[in-house]
Amino acid sequence: MLEMLQYDFMVRALAAGAIVGIICPAIGVFLVLRRYSFMADTLAHVSLAGVALGLYLGVNPFAVTVGTALTAALSIERMRENQKLPGEAILALVMSAGLALAVVLISLSQGFGVDLMGYLFGSILTVGPRDVWGILLLGLLVLLVLFFLFKEFFLMAFDEDYARVSGLPYDKLNLVFIILTALTVAISLRIVGGLLVGALMVIPVLTSLLVSRSFKQVFFLSMFLGISEILTGLVVSYYWNLPSGGAVVLTALAVFFAAYSSGKLRSIFLKKTPAAPNTEKIEPA
Repeated sequence: MLEMLQYDFMVRALAAGAIVGIICPAIGVFLVLRRYSFMADTLAHVSLAGVALGLYLGVNPFAVTVGTALTAALSIERMRENQKLPGEAILALVMSAGLALAVVLISLSQGFGVDLMGYLFGSILTVGPRDVWGILLLGLLVLLVLFFLFKEFFLMAFDEDYARVSGLPYDKLNLVFIILTALTVAISLRIVGGLLVGALMVIPVLTSLLVSRSFKQVFFLSMFLGISEILTGLVVSYYWNLPSGGAVVLTALAVFFAAYSSGKLRSIFLKKTPAAPNTEKIEPA
């Protein structure tokens, strides 16, 4: 296993994957509890348009992807504030627009290239030295903001109405959270791929909800599962020559079904209701 550490690309992939494995579930916990999971998928699909635009213009796709994800996230929130359209309809609208733009740009670029396939499904080969520094700096920024605003985000996730009347600057905090979500999606694109990054933000959280009894347990177990699953998936991807995104998400799914099956077996022996992901049972502390 130590053999793969002789290759610089694998060391870069593991370093970037460790950051992604922490921040994806950390943001995903708040998205799932706010019933806003589809936001991650929407931004991930829109980010593909940023990748295609960067490749078409011949500039750094990572920088363009970050800008595209932020623009899409801010546009979504602006349309939601107007309350003229349902939230899920706005997400579907923006996702469709992003995919359509990506398809047109790909067509203008004369089809799929190896780099773009890596962005679609994830590839450990596409993580360059500058990408690692970009992922590290933006990942630390996301974690730092989460640390200082943890209590505020926690309150917003559990009781939106109370958060609004308690004096919190809800709209500003929500804007910060949406920006963090966009940054997390853009950061994760090189490792997991645009089509699968939403799964990494949701599946570890759902697994944690099966076995945890408090918000803190869900939060920290989700991050532990996230980093474990992404590193395992990258190793599997290296030895079996598979797209890293698919290997990571299948690993996360295997852990989820293992936790679900063990809960169901326990319920059969103890004659209790089978376990299922349920945000209602989670206690605030």
